[in-house]
Amino acid sequence: MITLHGHPFSRAHRVMWMLKELGLPFEHVPTDFRGGATRTPQHLAINPNGRVPALVDGDLTLFESLAINLYLARRYGGPLAPADVAEEALATQWSFWVATEVEKPLLLAAANLMLFAEGGRDADQAALACRKLDRPLRVMESHLAMLPYLLGERFTVADLNVSAVMTLIPITGVPLADYPKVAAWLDRCLERPAAADWKPITFSIPRPPTEAGILAMFV
Repeated sequence: MITLHGHPFSRAHRVMWMLKELGLPFEHVPTDFRGGATRTPQHLAINPNGRVPALVDGDLTLFESLAINLYLARRYGGPLAPADVAEEALATQWSFWVATEVEKPLLLAAANLMLFAEGGRDADQAALACRKLDRPLRVMESHLAMLPYLLGERFTVADLNVSAVMTLIPITGVPLADYPKVAAWLDRCLERPAAADWKPITFSIPRPPTEAGILAMFV
């Protein structure tokens, strides 16, 4: 039995989506990072970083959501899995790309547009973060002008990993008017039935005093 530790409002959603796409039964341990549950000795024994998600599959314990999804695709196969070693490399490439090029400015934009409590939002910081997203989004726009999905004609783990990171775009209103191919692709990905839990974020958070503190809150 697979066990997933994490809360749907965290990066654990990415793994929940993958497990549902694959039709794999799993036990969900709803570990909420907002209440200190990720800092207990029991959770630190599973993920010593004190973060979520963490996945246990038999004797294997994994953390890092995008790596977990790549493992699940490799281990259990199915239509989302890479068809060959070249597709596996490309799925890894896009997963690293979204983590290094998109996630940080997107988190900063989303926080200042909606996620911070109203008095802690900064419109100038939101605009700056959106400008930083322009370069990677133009890379993606150019790529999707040639293909409907990141690896070709079908939805794969590469699309799931990238779009799961980008769920904050429709939630918080980060503009995509200049990137119509990206917008259409993201809609297709997030309309999949297994992705349904991405929508309901109903909480706000106080603004930390530093940028490092901002990023540390999104575990």
